[in-house]
This record gives sequence, C-alpha cells and structure tokens, in this order.
Amino acid sequence: MSDKPATEAAVDIAQLSFDDALLELQRTVAELEQGGLQLERSISLYERGVALHERCAALLGEAELRVQKLLERSAGTLEVTDIKPSDAADQE
Repeated sequence: MSDKPATEAAVDIAQLSFDDALLELQRTVAELEQGGLQLERSISLYERGVALHERCAALLGEAELRVQKLLERSAGTLEVTDIKPSDAADQE
C-alpha cells in the first residue's frame, strides 16, 4: 500500500501523460480484479483508479477539442487552434 499523502498522489496523477495514466489504470483494475486484498487496500486502489480514469478522460477531452479545431485552409493545409475545455463550453 502506498504511504503517499492523498494530495501528493493527486499531484502525481496530474503529471501523468495519457499513456502512463492509462497503463496505471489498467494495472490498478487488474490488481482489484485479482481480489484477496484487504479492505483499505481495495478502497485505496479504487480511489486511485477513479482519479486515473478522470485524468484519462480529461486528456481525451483536450485531444478531442484540438482535433475539432483543425481548420482546413483554402490551400488544403490544416491549421491547429489551441483551446481549453472551458473555451469549448462557451462555444456551445
């Protein structure tokens, strides 16, 4: 079981790339599926899994926004316009 404070664990997750967060989420789920864990370990893993899932979802949302903002120019080239998730909500 990890002895890291919850805030440090959250910071760690916030720094993960999508691929790293997804890999850790898969490992977390596999460990939970094996069973036989103490209750506190199961709860801790579940909470971390939820945080990892949220990180992956946020990164996917950002990637989707970037793809949606690809604008085809008249010459056939593409232009990327960076936006934040909060910007997309304003456009709906």
